[in-house]
This record gives sequence, structure tokens and C-alpha cells, in this order.
Amino acid sequence: MAEQIDDHFTTTVAAMADTTRPGASDHDRPVETASSLSVQQTLDLFDSQLGSRHLDLVARRLRAKGKGFYTIGSSGHEGNAVVAGALRPTDPALLHYRSGAFFLERARQVRGSNPLRDVLLGVVAATEEPMSGGRHKVFGRHDLNIIPQTSTIASHLPRAVGVAFSIARATKLNVLSAWPEDAVAVCSFGDASANHSTAVGAINTAIHSAFQGLPLPLLVVCEDNGIGISTKTPKGWIAANFGNREGLEYFTVDGSDLPMAYATAKHAADWVRGHRKPAFLHLRTVRLMGHAGSDFEAAYRTTSEITADFDRDPVLCTAKLLIERGHLSPTDILDLYENKRAEVDALAQEVGELPQLDSPAAVMRPLTEGLDEAIDAEPRRTYPARRAQIVGSPLPEEEGPLTVALAINRALLDVLIEYPEALVFGEDVARKGGVYGVTRGLMKKAGSARVFDTLLDEQAILGLALGAGVSGLLPFPEIQYLAYLHNAADQIRGEGATLQFFSDRQYRNPMVVRVAGYGYQKGFGGHFHNDNAVAALRDIPGIVVASPARPDDAAAMMHTCAAAARTAGALCVYLEPIALYHTRDLYEDGDERWLAAYPDPAKRTENHVPIGSARTYGDGTDLTIVTFGNGVRMSLRVARRLERANIAARVVDMRWLAPLPVSDILREANATGRVLVVDETRSSGGVAEGVVTALIDEGFTGRLARVASEDSFIPLGDAALEVLLSEDTIEAAAIKLVQVS
Repeated sequence: MAEQIDDHFTTTVAAMADTTRPGASDHDRPVETASSLSVQQTLDLFDSQLGSRHLDLVARRLRAKGKGFYTIGSSGHEGNAVVAGALRPTDPALLHYRSGAFFLERARQVRGSNPLRDVLLGVVAATEEPMSGGRHKVFGRHDLNIIPQTSTIASHLPRAVGVAFSIARATKLNVLSAWPEDAVAVCSFGDASANHSTAVGAINTAIHSAFQGLPLPLLVVCEDNGIGISTKTPKGWIAANFGNREGLEYFTVDGSDLPMAYATAKHAADWVRGHRKPAFLHLRTVRLMGHAGSDFEAAYRTTSEITADFDRDPVLCTAKLLIERGHLSPTDILDLYENKRAEVDALAQEVGELPQLDSPAAVMRPLTEGLDEAIDAEPRRTYPARRAQIVGSPLPEEEGPLTVALAINRALLDVLIEYPEALVFGEDVARKGGVYGVTRGLMKKAGSARVFDTLLDEQAILGLALGAGVSGLLPFPEIQYLAYLHNAADQIRGEGATLQFFSDRQYRNPMVVRVAGYGYQKGFGGHFHNDNAVAALRDIPGIVVASPARPDDAAAMMHTCAAAARTAGALCVYLEPIALYHTRDLYEDGDERWLAAYPDPAKRTENHVPIGSARTYGDGTDLTIVTFGNGVRMSLRVARRLERANIAARVVDMRWLAPLPVSDILREANATGRVLVVDETRSSGGVAEGVVTALIDEGFTGRLARVASEDSFIPLGDAALEVLLSEDTIEAAAIKLVQVS
């Protein structure tokens, strides 16, 4: 079935008069009087517009034949080609899913491939697709500096702010960046997405940073077609919301007017490049052919509303410009149009027969390869002279036994010394040193360019980390409390964890997200400061979740995460047990048996804690207690009490919640034949569910039980102990398990 906009273009052009003038072949002259755009530049941009249009048309035909799987098109947005034309190919770009003409124009500038074929490979999910390997249709290519985005909302904007921030920060730190020091980061999105919290927060973060004098060369491009699927954007809303924001330079132009759009985009790009401040380009567009191929537009728009947009078609408007200014005849235009159709159709016929991913292993390869590399990563060696100069005396390994908080602090300083590209940032981490003093003194020793406070927005913090990681830096963002992570979890799930998957590992965002969490705090309670919900992390493919309990493990695992992030591009979440930060004693007051010495850097290989490796305490033959976090201390205390009942237990600290140390757990389970999983998180969605399932899947046939905290939010004060797991509950379950068997 022919698309109306296709017929409208050919009919309208065919009806136009031929006004070709002498000298039309001089392509170096301006396309119109006083325009900065030459005829040749216009033809190049028009070619990108034509390519984008015919990709949209053929995508729908492929879908109708059962050969294609993606029909969200760029029709009506082809004016965004001028944004690519106004920028440099070395400027990092994070694109809206309607930025097809931008992609083609950027590829035309770089050459070396067939971008039409690249896009079609994504449409048919072919394994030859050069960015995602057939995992999704994305606008992305490493050699084009286009970071692939799959979001249908503006969740990539926080990362874009991070990329812009990192351009200057890498230069300041004198470390290798993925981008030139005068680069501009560009990020496009739609008018409906402009209302999403990620967009609002990201733009606020950009303004907030620039307000403080920090270089932030970011050009955000709102491609405003006035409608989000079926919901209209209030007329004038984008201009009213962003047109007068202090600290955000605003540019607006009709995307259908190619010469004016190019001039405005060039002005905006040059302004950002020169001032190193954020700017907002409001590119007014029109949506043609509905939201996607499956969208029945007539259900919410009248026929007159739909057809009224046809004359604003940017492809048609560029064609009219070239004809009316006498540069090409209508026949010339139609020849270009139909030749492009034939080219795209031929490519579509070819790629429609190419193989797709055909096994779980093939689909998951970027995830499994990344995790394998992360597991194999070993901490970087220390440079003693430089370390001694920065750390001073005594060195951490000379301090004697440390608490968990001090061990993390010392490990972070070592990481900052060993990785010049490392950054530590978050709410209150710099001058204050964190709510619990964990980062105290780091700014003074490493400098404010590497340890700094951020605004209070978790989406912004994680977005900054994502942008820094993809730019060549090694970020260690802090989320102040586990409960605060949930309002920004999609930055980890939808943006961070997916990048290697949808770029076939060509792009990576290494980072170690430090999160203070779990329950059992005394004197500082309530559900926001005592949160034991980790389910949002446990089901994210490809990430590493570390959960140290002991000071020596806390230090060693920090170094492991740093190595995994840098070597494999891993996204690591490092959960810190708040209640154990300053704990000193294990069994009795004053025994100081929860303290431990800092692992000697000279023996880092021997002290290495590989991802997915557990730690066992004791060799009891009656019962294996499998646990983590606060559960380690509680279980060790219970194990001593069990001794008095002649029950010999061993305690397994999993240390890693993703991937689970299944082989270690199974070995220790088989050693006793009885397993009690002690889980301080919730009964539903808690860690124990995964442990029990893993044991069953691996064929464990012994007795198996679990204890966990209640499915409840954690209340203030002593009432918290009514719903949190207790030592008494652990002991009772252990005795029951042993006696019944």
C-alpha cells in the first residue's frame, strides 16, 4: 500500500514549473541569496534527507512482508540533517530515534561504509548490522562517534551531560579522552520526551554546572513535531519552557527551511564550541506517517490534520527550494527521488535474506564475554614511590586493623592513585567526606577535580558516570542510600547495562557505583536510610554486584571492581553495609574481631578477590550457612551459639550477589548436606530466592531452608527489628534444620 506522503511528494514535484536558470551547474554558489549554504551542500543534505525518507518507506514494506521489525521512522524530521552538517564528525552524538537524516549526513562526512545498508541491517535484525550485531535497530557507529541509544524517552540526556562534562575534565586531568578537547556533545530528543524527569533533570544539571563556571559544551536538540504518539504537546510549550532559561542559550528554527535551519544549527554549534556552555536548539518539525507502522493515526487525528502537514514535509520543502531557485528541474528532483528509492529497495531485498541471531549464546555474547573478562580482571599493581608521596605516613597496610569504612576509604585513595582517570563524586562526598565519613580526606589528597560534590539528583549522578565512562574516564559515583537508587535505577538498567549489549561491546561505560545500604542502623532509621531491597539490581543482565562485609574484603573487592571496570568495561554496583561501617567487635564488646588489616599492595595478587568467589569461615560438618552483608556477622555470632548445642556450622560469605558464587556455594553445601540461606533482604525478591534456585538447579539434594526479613518497609526506631532478620530467627531455623534431618 502506497504511503500518502510518498504520492504527495511525487505529485507535487511533477506539477511544478521548470525554472532552471543558466549557471545551475555552479554548485559552489549560495543556494539562495545571502545564504551560507551552497548548492552542493544543499544537494548533500538533500541526499541524506532522501535516504532517510526511503528507509522509512521500505521499513514498512519489509514489515508487511514479515522481513522487518522496526518501523518508527524519521519522516518529517529530515531537517535534522543540518545539525550533523553544522557539527564535526568527531563531536560525540546521542541521537533521538527520529534522527535518521543526521545519521546519514554524519556517515556521508566520514564515508567508509554504506549507512543506508547499516540502517536496513538494523531494521531486519541481521547479524551483520555493524553496531548492535542484530540485537536492535539503533543509530550508532563507533567510527562516527555516535553512541547508540535505544530509549524511547529521554533517558540518554543525563549521559549526554556526562559526556559534555568529561570533554573538559579529561583535558584538565591530562588523561586520554575519547573526544577532542574542543568537541561539542550533541543530544537529540522529542518534544514529548522533553517532559520526562530525565530530560528536565539533565538540562537542569547542565545549567547548574555551567552556572558554577564548569565547561559544559552540550547542544541539546529538541525535535518538536508537536505530538507524542497520540498526545499533543501544548502549542508553544517547548518555547515557553526552555526559551528563557538563564544559563541555557536558546535557538529556534523551522526544520523544513533548510538554509535557515542550517544557519541556525551552525550558529548554535559554534556558540557552544566557543563558549563551552550548554545551548538548546528547538528544531520545529512535523511528524509524517504516524508514530510507527503499527500506529493507526486516523484514530486520533482527522484527515485534514494529517494532510495539512504534508506541505511542511522537509524533503518536499528542500525539493521546492532547489526547483524554485533554478538549481534543478522537477525531472531532476524526481530522478534523484526514484533513484534513491531503487537504491534502498535493492539493499532491502538483499539484507532481508541475511541471517539473524539464532541461539541464546549468540544473543547473549556481549554479556557473557563482558562478564568473563570482568571475572578474569586482576587489580593494577601499585607504584610505591608515588603512592607514598600522596598517601603519606602511615600507609594503610601499616595502620593496623581497620573498620569497613576506613578500608573503603583507603582503597578509594589507592584507586585514585593507580588510575589517573578515576573520579569519585556524589552528594556530600568531597568536603564533608560523606554522611558516614567514608570519603573523608580524599578530596584533599587527590584534588577537587577528581573528588567532588554533585547536585542532589541520583539520575544526574549516574548519568554523569555513564558519560564519563564512555568518554574514557573511570567514575566511582556514590548513591547516598540504597533507597535513593530506585528513582534512578533505569540509568543502570536502561542505559548503563544495555550499552555493551546494543553496541556489541564497541562502546562501554566502566563504572563502580558505591551504594550505602541495608538495615540495622542504630539512631538513624526509617525506610529511606534503612533499605534492604535489591531486587531492582538482581535482574539486570551483565552487571556486577559486590557486597563486602569484612574490612579486608571491602578493600580487595574495591580493587577488583576497579580492574573489572577498566579492563572489561564492567558496570559494578558496590553495596556497602552501613551498619558495619564502624563496627569493631564481633562476639563481645572490645574484642575488635570485626577489624582487619588493609591488604598489602605488594601481595595484591595473593589477596585478590575474584568476581563470583565466596569466603568460608570454619569447617563445621553439620550445617552450611550461606549469607552476605550484615548476615555474615549475625551468622558468625549464631555459629558460636550453635557450638554450645553441639552443632558445628560453617559460614559462607557470598561476597558477590551478581554473579552468584554458585560453585563455591555448592561445594560448601555438599560438605554438610544441610544449607540455611540467611538473607537480610526481603522474603520476596530477596537474594535467597536466587541462591536456593541455584542450588536446586545444580542438583543439590540435601536439606535446604532459608530465613529472610519480612516483606515490609523498614519503620523508624526499634520497630525496625520486628521486620528485620534477627540472630534468634537464624538460630531457631538452624536448629530446626539440623534436628529434623
